[in-house]
Amino acid sequence: MMDWTDRYCRAFHRVLSARARLYTEMVTTGAVLHGDRERLLGFSAAEHPVALQLGGSDPAALAASARIGADLGYDEINLNVGCPSDRVQEGRFGACLMREPSLVGDCVAAMKAAVAVPVTVKCRIGVDDQDPEAALDTLAAAVIAAGVDGLVVHARKAWLKGLSPKENRDVPPLDYGRVARLKAAHPGLPIAINGGIADMAQAATLVEQVDGVMIGRAAYTDPAILLEVDPLLFGEPAPAADPFAAIELFAPTIAEGLESGLRLHAFTRHMLGLFNGRPGARAFRRHLATAGMAPEADLATLREAVGKVSRDWQPLPAGRAA
Repeated sequence: MMDWTDRYCRAFHRVLSARARLYTEMVTTGAVLHGDRERLLGFSAAEHPVALQLGGSDPAALAASARIGADLGYDEINLNVGCPSDRVQEGRFGACLMREPSLVGDCVAAMKAAVAVPVTVKCRIGVDDQDPEAALDTLAAAVIAAGVDGLVVHARKAWLKGLSPKENRDVPPLDYGRVARLKAAHPGLPIAINGGIADMAQAATLVEQVDGVMIGRAAYTDPAILLEVDPLLFGEPAPAADPFAAIELFAPTIAEGLESGLRLHAFTRHMLGLFNGRPGARAFRRHLATAGMAPEADLATLREAVGKVSRDWQPLPAGRAA
């Protein structure tokens, strides 16, 4: 979710669910240690619970970065061992670390020694020609021995040679059963499942086998599904009654950002899919992609876009065609 789940995206997602744990973009240790920390790591108190996701393979650098994150107030530090991009491979982090489980264990041990907040790992079930049974078990054993507090498993292999990062999100087949078997083997370890989860009904089914689900692209491209998280998974009302109410809840945050010099697009680029499926959704997106990009665009511009969306609409029940 690099370049997607920035602080403005997370603030918007928080008005859709009070209970979901939010994750940052993956931030490399080099950026944490030497970059603009406020820009890269800044977040608002309203985002809690929020986890910092790190990319790296040097235990000392990860420990130092984890300590910075914990000192800033992050609720969890997550090590990414699942991203398959070329840039990640060149830096010897992300999914290529599935081949080096002992190093991942060393990284987790160093981070655990540096911080009191939970340290977790996000991984794949394997890479390239690895046997997913052996590869995932070996990685899990290494990080469990290091004291890991939980795993998030993308239930696909990553093919580091032959597939693009985009293809790696869709082409390798999903194997939710493999993650369920890992959970059965480690009943005391919190394990969440990731990959191909399109809606909350599917998520509710999967949490019968594991402890949680992580949703990335679907939550970004169709954020209204997050309004179902609290009622369906936690038995609590959502913060907003519908997408229209969510925008009004988010309006004070946008107003504060505009006052500080940010442009409207910094916020609305994360909202384009909010009305997917409703009459007027395309006009909403078009207005934000044109008028919403202007330097003078403000909350009135956003409300003009919202005004193009039909409020008199209800989705069809599941399983019925339009």
